[in-house]
Amino acid sequence: MNGTWNYPTPMRFGAGRIAELPGACRELGIKRPLLVTDRGLAALPMVAQAIADNEAGGLPTALFSDVRGNPVGQNVLDGVDAFGSADCDGVIAFGGGSALDVGKSVALMVGQTRPMWDFEDIGDNWTRVDAQAMAPVVAVPTTAGTGSEVGRAAVITQQSTHTKRILFHPKMLPGRVICDPELTVGLPATLTGWVGMDALSHSLEAFCAPGWHPMADGIAVEGMLLVRAALERAVADGSDLEARSMMMAASTMGATAFQKGLGGMHAMSHPIGALLDAHHGLTNAIVMPYVLVRNRERIAAGLGRVAAYIELEDPSFEGFLSWVLQLRETLGIPHTLESVGMDQGHIGQMAQMAEADSCTAGNPVSLVAADYEQLYRRALSGRL
Repeated sequence: MNGTWNYPTPMRFGAGRIAELPGACRELGIKRPLLVTDRGLAALPMVAQAIADNEAGGLPTALFSDVRGNPVGQNVLDGVDAFGSADCDGVIAFGGGSALDVGKSVALMVGQTRPMWDFEDIGDNWTRVDAQAMAPVVAVPTTAGTGSEVGRAAVITQQSTHTKRILFHPKMLPGRVICDPELTVGLPATLTGWVGMDALSHSLEAFCAPGWHPMADGIAVEGMLLVRAALERAVADGSDLEARSMMMAASTMGATAFQKGLGGMHAMSHPIGALLDAHHGLTNAIVMPYVLVRNRERIAAGLGRVAAYIELEDPSFEGFLSWVLQLRETLGIPHTLESVGMDQGHIGQMAQMAEADSCTAGNPVSLVAADYEQLYRRALSGRL
């Protein structure tokens, strides 16, 4: 499985293509990149090899790895400082969604004079950005979940309010992407399952979002087919490179499709991640069936068609829901939010945060704080 794609940005896809990193940097005019990753990855041979390949190619590469699992604004500001201290002229965003989002945000902020939160994805805030001052980005995903490598936004937590904010600018879309499934082979089985469910949630919510967008719907449906074909295989055998490749493709497809919109799953997950520092893919997986049931009246017919396309035995909404529940059980996904430290005392605050979350607007049925309170209660009790 190897290809060079130009949708939505130039992408090199295939095993071993990380060796093309120096060339990708040169194509963007990067001579002194800052490689942004997380602390765990920074200690692994794949990062050392990427830096060594760049150095051998005449591209001195600095390293920044102070990135949290749910990245916060200070991570971005510290990355901007590292960029300036090393006299860098571009960013390599290398890792899972957190590292990719921080890397893209660093590239956004290196030339700005306004505070970071002035660029939150509200109204036309993006027009405040000095686009000429942004740094070019090469994105290298090492998980198959968020698809941030093909996104024009980044999710960063504002520490003062414990709220996840979305930074957005069209030029945040990386200029080059290297999708090498070999980089995901060492991903633990549990984490493979969590990020894979995140990829599913992106395609699923994009397909269910209201509005007519057949391009996004087509990508979303094919993305769900790949998840059905490959996620259990990738979890069962991390060295299955075909399954890893299909999941990496499904991840990029989900993030491409969700330009149509996301919904209640993400609106519920964002407060949980911000307040409890829970893994985003895991929380999406936990709340998924509860939101599906709440949205049933608007999505049943569409998910029946999806169920038929991905070849479920029961081509109906009930068949699709049963598949999701079975998949979660196979992957060891908990059925309730108690597993991530949530309790009844969190419900009121999280429901208000979920209603205010920008993803709420993409849900197929209208949800307000009272609806989210009910959903959180159900997801705590395990009652669909």
